[in-house]
Amino acid sequence: MTIADGTAGSGAGRRVVMLVDNGVEGDSRVQKTALSAAGAGWDVVLLGCSPTGATQRWQLGRAEVRLLPLCPAPGAAAGTARLRARLLARGGPLLRAARWARRPVEHAQVWFWRAVLRDRAWRRLEPGLWNYERAFGAVIDELAPDLIHAHDFRMLGVGARAAARARAAGRPVRLVWDAHEYLPGAKPRRDNARWLPAHLAHEREYVPYADAVVTVSPALAGLLQRRHRLAERPAVVLNAPEVTGPPPADAAPAPDLRRLCGLDAATPLLVYSGSATVQRGLGTAVAALPRLGGVHLALVVGDAGTPYLRQLLATAARRGVAERIHLVPYVPHRQVPALLAGADAGIIPLHRWPNHEIALITKFFEYSHARLPIVVSDVRTMADTVRATGQGEVFRARDVAGFARAVRAVLADPGRYRAAYDGPDSPLPAWTWPAQAARLDTLYRRLLADRPAAGARTIEETVTR
Repeated sequence: MTIADGTAGSGAGRRVVMLVDNGVEGDSRVQKTALSAAGAGWDVVLLGCSPTGATQRWQLGRAEVRLLPLCPAPGAAAGTARLRARLLARGGPLLRAARWARRPVEHAQVWFWRAVLRDRAWRRLEPGLWNYERAFGAVIDELAPDLIHAHDFRMLGVGARAAARARAAGRPVRLVWDAHEYLPGAKPRRDNARWLPAHLAHEREYVPYADAVVTVSPALAGLLQRRHRLAERPAVVLNAPEVTGPPPADAAPAPDLRRLCGLDAATPLLVYSGSATVQRGLGTAVAALPRLGGVHLALVVGDAGTPYLRQLLATAARRGVAERIHLVPYVPHRQVPALLAGADAGIIPLHRWPNHEIALITKFFEYSHARLPIVVSDVRTMADTVRATGQGEVFRARDVAGFARAVRAVLADPGRYRAAYDGPDSPLPAWTWPAQAARLDTLYRRLLADRPAAGARTIEETVTR
């Protein structure tokens, strides 16, 4: 069988529980993983986090999705929230002063707890990680999986502890960790000195309990193997789009991007699809628009009301280009390449963070299958790929003039860049999700071919609170 055809396959009904620390919608890698595994015959239950505070359930193809409310410890964040509210009421400068004042204390906390607890220090530095255990732990135990697929770094500990409990009870379970990014190179998700050391410690503690590691690029696979001294190189499963096979019978056609933007076919249109944050470099694109007369920019984003997007649009208004920026909502992942195909070029103006250097990100493949010329900053892996294939132009990250020059080049001769997608040397056949899903299916079958001895390893969870 093929992974995507939905017929009975190699899973033979064995249960796979997937874990993710978001609401599933908008996370195309997680959705595709669940869909393809269920299509191969695995009994898939995908557990995510409910944004409403109430449990939600729905079907994703043959996979069941359950979103669970997080369970913070009683009063855990109340004091911090009240203090932040008071500081905000008194103005931004006071809040910034408070952040600077607390830095020495936070660094001292990191030093002390790492010295005392080593990799267990996350329990003190980032106790909120226990909220995922409170929400997910009992549900995983009840589902009694044969295999746990933990997406990204927060779910690794939840999956490891669940696997350990099952093994201690005489029911062997395999654990796959899907590393979406290189944590040491990630921008901290919160503005404090504890976040990154805490999550690094959490990752180091639980990586040894994974039976296999999966990741998104060969470069990241090498980094993970060296950092964690893995005996086996992580399997690479690219964030490629689902572009083969017929769409589901009830699938709606992709909307027309130009119609959503109110533009005719002759208007030059750039597109950016994905998360809108400072490090994604959208400020460079907005700053370049005054140099690109008549060029419009479509931003396909999940939430049009974020503070960063409001700030970006305010900047565009001051530069006199706000009417050339169009906010477009996300569409189902199967529709993304068709939606993007309405543009003249796709942009990836990333800043140079370590994580940006090592991966071919989801939008890179989506732009490619939309057959768009790509304008990418000089982040290593994508820049090298674009130079090798000839599918776009590279500019120096944050260089507004360089970005504008690259855009003018691809708009002047788009056929030259689109030609990279044609012929026997086209990279597109390998850049499809079914080819990647087959690798996961092979890995699952290998891990479950013979079961390990029950109770082979336990995890000490007792923490002095």
